[in-house]
Amino acid sequence: MTANKLKIHVRKPTAAAAIFDIDGQVTNTAEDALMTAYTHSTRDGARSIVLNFSGLDYMNSSGIGLLVTMLIRVQRNKQKLLAYGLTAHYREIFELTRLNEAIGIYADEASALAAA
Repeated sequence: MTANKLKIHVRKPTAAAAIFDIDGQVTNTAEDALMTAYTHSTRDGARSIVLNFSGLDYMNSSGIGLLVTMLIRVQRNKQKLLAYGLTAHYREIFELTRLNEAIGIYADEASALAAA
């Protein structure tokens, strides 16, 4: 799934978890790709969404807003939102915005899946 400078590859390592491999930029143009990936994944039974930020080039405040929108949907559906692959810079942004209190942040894919 693509939105301008963003590609999202969705993997389902388990029946209850979906991993979104994020490659590129998460900005206001990413909404369609993120929400389409989320809708398809939950329709296919995912109860946990794992965001892989290893390929993230850039995220701005609009991108953070999209993550908050996704978080609200996840919480309404009693699902989990987890992440891994954040650089030190983006970990700091997650801490400043307190997203790290709502989105589980993990060191690697295995840790995130174990928590899912």
